[in-house]
Amino acid sequence: MAYTTINKSTDYFNTKLYTGTGSELAITGVGFQPDWTWIKGRNVAYDNNVFDAVRGSTKRIMTNQTNAESTQAQMCKSFDSDGFTLGTDGGVNENNTRTYVAWNWKAGTTGSGTTTGSGTGKAYSYSVNTTAGFSIVKYKGNGTAGHTIPHHLGSAPTFRISKILSNAGDNWTVYSETLGNTKELNLNTGDAVGTTTNYWNSTSPNATNFTLGTNGIANGNDVDIISYNFAPKTGYSKFGSYTGNGSTDGPFIFTGMKPSFVIFKRTDSTSNWRLFDNKRLGYNSANSQLYPNLSNAEDSGTNLDICSNGFKILTTSGDMNNGSGTYIYMAFGQSLVGTNNIPNNAR
Repeated sequence: MAYTTINKSTDYFNTKLYTGTGSELAITGVGFQPDWTWIKGRNVAYDNNVFDAVRGSTKRIMTNQTNAESTQAQMCKSFDSDGFTLGTDGGVNENNTRTYVAWNWKAGTTGSGTTTGSGTGKAYSYSVNTTAGFSIVKYKGNGTAGHTIPHHLGSAPTFRISKILSNAGDNWTVYSETLGNTKELNLNTGDAVGTTTNYWNSTSPNATNFTLGTNGIANGNDVDIISYNFAPKTGYSKFGSYTGNGSTDGPFIFTGMKPSFVIFKRTDSTSNWRLFDNKRLGYNSANSQLYPNLSNAEDSGTNLDICSNGFKILTTSGDMNNGSGTYIYMAFGQSLVGTNNIPNNAR
């Protein structure tokens, strides 16, 4: 059997498991200096805590909450060359009875500018990794339909997650190309997809910008908003959809690489977001899951197989495989393929 030669392999995503100490703790072995870190308690019901380098390491938002951004000096104290340093806050580092997972992404090239399109141009700042198809953009809204925000990816993002930073009570928003530019989901709720024209102005992102409507959550005048933007990269990331079949021999979702991290959500009905990775305890098909929209501790025994080139559903659970259900997903592999742009799949 022929094998593909990989010219290079670079880690831009990594899952790190650790146990709390209750004292300042340096987490190493990530393999790079992260620019986006998402931390969740595994054996206790703690919030999903999100930190990024554009806002500053001590600034916390939570995917399961609508709270405004807050400064937490004892959570993520710094992003380091091979990981990050934690303070003593129990949400990320309580004591040696608490286990945690941290998902880490690398962006890296930073800059700033002025937004474009309709209305008054506003300041924005960013960190981007065009090779990995990932950028973090913090911008001010202008309240005008047709406001365009540069994402610096060089290709159109097909998945975006954003959150208004200054207002408590406002939902996280999710854009998915497979749903279309008039549809919106909330990361912090289990709600079904909604139809709206004033979030994305009925306009899909292009290779330069994403476009906003007049909705205050996406484009409120002079309010700060953070946007995490993803463009697919062969052998490293895939964003798409699948349809359930209601069988324990459920659908296989081809990603073109062995997933290290998968999030999916039923879109046609109320359903929790589900999150899996390849590091937490659990083996095919009993892989452990967490919930981006809930603070719940880790559940085990979910029937999902992580395969060499995708993932397969092995349950009739409505959150994962309703017979008429439609689902979106985002998936990342551990390493990017080489310059030949061919995934390094298992035999």
